Amino acid sequence: MLIAMSAEPGESRTAPPLPAALLHVWPFIALGALGWVAAVAAAFLVPALQGWRPVALAGLGVGVLGTSIFLLQLAAARRGARGAQAGLENYLDHK
Repeated sequence: MLIAMSAEPGESRTAPPLPAALLHVWPFIALGALGWVAAVAAAFLVPALQGWRPVALAGLGVGVLGTSIFLLQLAAARRGARGAQAGLENYLDHK
């Protein structure tokens, strides 16, 4: 087992910032949604893939639920609600 230790006692390492491309969440959400829509379409249009139906529908439902929660948290952060999730500053419109 390898344990990373800092050179100085009491000194902590900070993670490097994420690349700018990974801070844009909407392409990832769209790609995931497109994948689940394609899986649902295949499950209902190809008779041999009938066994995929429950999993594909569940995946699509979980994706819709997750996106809805993200949008609700984003709206709460925009209006400055105290209970809003922290760290959504990258997605807020700065005017």
